Amino acid sequence: MELSKKVRMLLVAQDMTMKDLAENLGTTLQNISNKLRRGNLSEKDLHEIAEACGATFESSFKIKATGEEI
Repeated sequence: MELSKKVRMLLVAQDMTMKDLAENLGTTLQNISNKLRRGNLSEKDLHEIAEACGATFESSFKIKATGEEI
């Protein structure tokens, strides 16, 4: 699933609007909208979005052969 869709799902789960998110991040609604539409969210963006929504963002790699997560 695209990360921008996951961000939208997080907003719904937290009963937040994109305007709320923009305000919590100290940016504009247009900036957030553009980033989500383009899908060019950095890992830093995702951590900041999570924090602004009262959540955490975790990312990792999983080695297919062993199942080891890095």
